[in-house]
Amino acid sequence: MAKTGTTTQGLREAIERSGYYPALVAEAVEAAVGGEPVASYLVHQETTFDSNEVRRHVTVLVLTRTRFLVSHTDEQAADGTSPSPYATTSTESVKLERISSVVLSRVVANPESYTPGTLPREVVLTIGWGAVSRLDMEPATCGDPNCEADHGYTGSATADDLSLRVSEAGDGPDTVRQTLAFAQALSEATAGSAGTRVGPSQ
Repeated sequence: MAKTGTTTQGLREAIERSGYYPALVAEAVEAAVGGEPVASYLVHQETTFDSNEVRRHVTVLVLTRTRFLVSHTDEQAADGTSPSPYATTSTESVKLERISSVVLSRVVANPESYTPGTLPREVVLTIGWGAVSRLDMEPATCGDPNCEADHGYTGSATADDLSLRVSEAGDGPDTVRQTLAFAQALSEATAGSAGTRVGPSQ
């Protein structure tokens, strides 16, 4: 389930509609937002199955004039550290100028007959701001299959602090549409923080 909108009240209502510990999630998110007006938001809930357990997770993304906020809430079964089930909520506040990349991947069916405006079957929103970087390394080669010299290593660094996947089949078309809208708002805001207003084409 995902909801998007442009007001603080709308954000609270979307969290309540998700039905996932709304008082806990709303308190954490509203404390992080503080007094700033909300420009855009996305509330996304997903359910995972772990052996015989069903676990839920909610991600709340919020865009203000100056910051991007991300909140995660997970529920956990009773374990060695707690005799009763518990939930963990974390929030992170990122200045817009720190966001280094906003990547939106779209999966479309039957691309040969695609018409503009058709919703993708699936979208993946990946946002990087330097908190987490992945380094992929592999041995370097010179192209000669008979060469046995050591050419060291080559690799690439990727910043992917947050990756959110939604699909029409699993989450519904509204969720896909809302994710596209939030991605565009965030892309435009981060471009604006560098002095330009450019958003991804829809």
